[in-house]
Amino acid sequence: MSDISSSSKTAEQWSKYAKYYDPIKIGSIDGTDTEPHDKGVIRAINSDYAPNRHVKGLPECTIFVSRLSPKTTKDTIKEVFSRYGRIRRFRVVRDIVTGMPKGYAFVEYESEQSAEEAYRKANKLVVDGQMLFVDFECERLLKGWKPRRLGGGFGGRKESGQLRFGGRNRPFRKPIDLELSSKEHLDKYRREKLDRKDSDRRHKSSRRRSPERRRYSSDRTD
Repeated sequence: MSDISSSSKTAEQWSKYAKYYDPIKIGSIDGTDTEPHDKGVIRAINSDYAPNRHVKGLPECTIFVSRLSPKTTKDTIKEVFSRYGRIRRFRVVRDIVTGMPKGYAFVEYESEQSAEEAYRKANKLVVDGQMLFVDFECERLLKGWKPRRLGGGFGGRKESGQLRFGGRNRPFRKPIDLELSSKEHLDKYRREKLDRKDSDRRHKSSRRRSPERRRYSSDRTD
């Protein structure tokens, strides 16, 4: 296999979203790191985490809603997310000590189609003055998942120095070598396309100038 075809295949396989949760890669802007670059990543690597067995419902039908305003009530959440389909159940996550909402919730729909529609349409929706972030549930869907409290998760703030990539809010950036290989592949395709056009033009031009064609035309005229 040529270098170009091999690199183009790699480029096609690349995804801006993580297909499994590797803390080292998630801590890298392009998903290529091989060494942990912050203490949170090390903590995530060394931690053991299993999805909560007590969580009810189908993960494929469940969305994660965060950045909720403290003013947003359960009734408001139900009203807003009922626009996208029939809700089976939802829960607002609360602090186990204070009982106060932690600013995020999980909404389970009766169908995957409704969850997908909410995923597409509700992200960045403004509710009670806050712009929401909506994603699919990761805990039970993404293999190897580690939550933020263990140094994992997705997103984060620059000030913390512990950004996590590969999720919807901070997708991976394409690695530079893949950017270059994709450009080389595209340039090669364009050159070949231009060469074919030039060849076709030369062929048509030579046919118009062909002596045999001129003699044939002259004979027909006489």
